[in-house]
Amino acid sequence: MSVAAKLETETVDKSNVQEAVPFFGVSDMPKSLKFYVDGLGFDVALKWEPDGTIRWCRLQLGGAGLMLQDFRKEDGSVRPPEGKLGVGVNICFQCKDALAIYRQAVARGVQPREPFVGNNMWVTGLTDPDGYHIEFESPTDVPEETTLSEWEGKHRQES
Repeated sequence: MSVAAKLETETVDKSNVQEAVPFFGVSDMPKSLKFYVDGLGFDVALKWEPDGTIRWCRLQLGGAGLMLQDFRKEDGSVRPPEGKLGVGVNICFQCKDALAIYRQAVARGVQPREPFVGNNMWVTGLTDPDGYHIEFESPTDVPEETTLSEWEGKHRQES
């Protein structure tokens, strides 16, 4: 039996795959940690710091993870790649309350985009220091394309 035929007949245990964790190469680890930890409230769950400097870490926010690693040359110097990082990358975190994430980020000095409703979800987003796009989304029954300021204004008028 050929390898291809054997693979076609095997049943894959789909519970074997547990989670997908985005892995971002970053050009300035302290700046990225300030954004994710201080600005968005992620915790540093794991880290690798061979010379006392964090070179890699896994961040956690609720049930979602994210990994960061700086770009290094063999001599240990940081080497951001040429070109723009983050182009085409958009990570969507599914939340119970994306508006709470938005308000927390604003309170911590981060400026996310104003939440709006798209695909029956409140959506708010940010761009990290390297250009990676991060979105937080949560289900809603508010009409499509409504912005948070429109929705809050309507509720103030009704009160």
